[in-house]
Amino acid sequence: MKFKLASICCLALLFAACSTVPLTGRRQANLVSDTEMQQMAAQSYNQLLSDPSTKVVNNTAQSRKVKEIGGKIATAVTAFMNQNGYTDQVAGYKWEFNLIESKEVNAWCMPGGKVAVYTGILPVTLTDAGLATVMGHEIAHAIAKHSNERYSNQMIAQGLGSILGGAVTSSDAGMNVFNQVFGIGAQAGVLLPNSRKQESEADRLGLTFMAMAGYDPAKAVDFWQRMSAQSNGQAPPEFLSTHPADATRIADIKKYLPEAVKYYKAK
Repeated sequence: MKFKLASICCLALLFAACSTVPLTGRRQANLVSDTEMQQMAAQSYNQLLSDPSTKVVNNTAQSRKVKEIGGKIATAVTAFMNQNGYTDQVAGYKWEFNLIESKEVNAWCMPGGKVAVYTGILPVTLTDAGLATVMGHEIAHAIAKHSNERYSNQMIAQGLGSILGGAVTSSDAGMNVFNQVFGIGAQAGVLLPNSRKQESEADRLGLTFMAMAGYDPAKAVDFWQRMSAQSNGQAPPEFLSTHPADATRIADIKKYLPEAVKYYKAK
């Protein structure tokens, strides 16, 4: 009886601790406040930037372009969220956009708008629209609270007790979990299917954000085709990957384009 009561209480808690992803309407686990996630993200981001091995690129045409495009997308995101009743979800955002010297073909956005673009991805983005595709997609992950969702799922997997006792940001354990789940894959069959869903969700939201910022969302197809060529067919099988297969992603993006085009006005 006690077990059943505890299970019912946990289910009730999880139902109450859910949020809705903008645009897609999907319900997701959300056990940690936005404020706590943003505090952990800011701490992790600052640690990265202050690390002697991190080479932040400043005062170059490329770094200025990252900040310019990032700023336009941030403005578009704020407008979208205000128009759709999600103002409170971006109220605490303190946007930062940095270009980091690295051969890695990568970019990411932490909760609270902490964005990093690696120079290794620039030969693939090629154009402003290509870079807007990448930044819109990564920013969409933050807006959709995907890090919070991964964090929450990790806490559920470990047992709710460790998160119900108080603020997670007050402990090293909270930061350890944050560092484990941010941008890192989990065991196949547990979190990976959800991560693939998050990737597709970020594609859809990202197209809308880049369109509102004045970048043609149709150009996203060109970027992902270049990314596909970059992989040289060496991507892992889709069922073991946190990213959709290239052909699947491109097909889905084409399906999302009519929705995104409605927001597009060339600037």
